[in-house]
Amino acid sequence: MNVKRITPVLLVNEIEPLLPFWTDRLGFAKTIEVPDGNKLGFVTFQKGSAEVMYQTYASVEKDAPKDMAGAPKGPTYLYLEVDDLDAVLAAMKGVKLVMPVRTAFYGMREFAVQDPAGHFITFAQPTAPQHELH
Repeated sequence: MNVKRITPVLLVNEIEPLLPFWTDRLGFAKTIEVPDGNKLGFVTFQKGSAEVMYQTYASVEKDAPKDMAGAPKGPTYLYLEVDDLDAVLAAMKGVKLVMPVRTAFYGMREFAVQDPAGHFITFAQPTAPQHELH
């Protein structure tokens, strides 16, 4: 078995406030959009091979099996490795940094924000060329 992709699905109260964060600030395309009444119930954002999905709690409760519908409503943490941290920092102008720019002991220059739904997103760039482990 080969895994072709792993895509996080973040649960939120509402999707609409997330649209400008992912499309305008970060340049992701909205590739899937599923309405739930007069609002969005589900959306996928993609840029290159990176993909993230958001689904509303209300949509999950309607759609998911009972054992999956009770997902906790605490924030999730995403860790995104990027090739130009300064460009992402510029794109986040006006967004509060919940972790200021730092160089971590493991060789990554990084900072973190919260998306409009409260999930924590850390952006990171290697400070030196990374060597593949085989």
